[in-house]
Amino acid sequence: MFARIALAVALILGTASGAAAQEPDLIFKKSTVWRALTPDDKLAVYGLDDPLVEGVACHYTTPERGGISGTFGVAEEVSDISLACRQVGPVRFKGKFGQGDVVFSERRSLIFKKMQIVRGCDAKRNTLVYMVYSDRPIEGSPKNSTSTVPLMPWGTEVPPKCGEWLKG
Repeated sequence: MFARIALAVALILGTASGAAAQEPDLIFKKSTVWRALTPDDKLAVYGLDDPLVEGVACHYTTPERGGISGTFGVAEEVSDISLACRQVGPVRFKGKFGQGDVVFSERRSLIFKKMQIVRGCDAKRNTLVYMVYSDRPIEGSPKNSTSTVPLMPWGTEVPPKCGEWLKG
């Protein structure tokens, strides 16, 4: 019992990390399920810039529950999230990173579920790899989506090698 309480506290505190500090930009929402007296279920498209890699942006689409539980923010959101990341300018790394470092994180239920976008580097192909998934500490979730960003020249600028920016 104590272990579950400690785990819940750790999860709540974990969502306040630096990766969660950036707020994504809402691009648009589209209703998917009409509800007569409460808000509809929707798909929401968000955009965010990689906080460590200037020149890379990601967009993700996530379902948002309507109804009474969605209105009060207590609905557990499903894990179906899609992801697309692209180079949008010259790439500049602001610091070193580890494989699987969190780019963005947000809660998907009141306590036990969170969505995370993580980053890695395929050094052989000089490509950044982004993955979005949701996790639950007890059951886990195999649902995920992956997007890659091959680092390309931008104008006359030669792209950096992502492998040179990996920790360790």
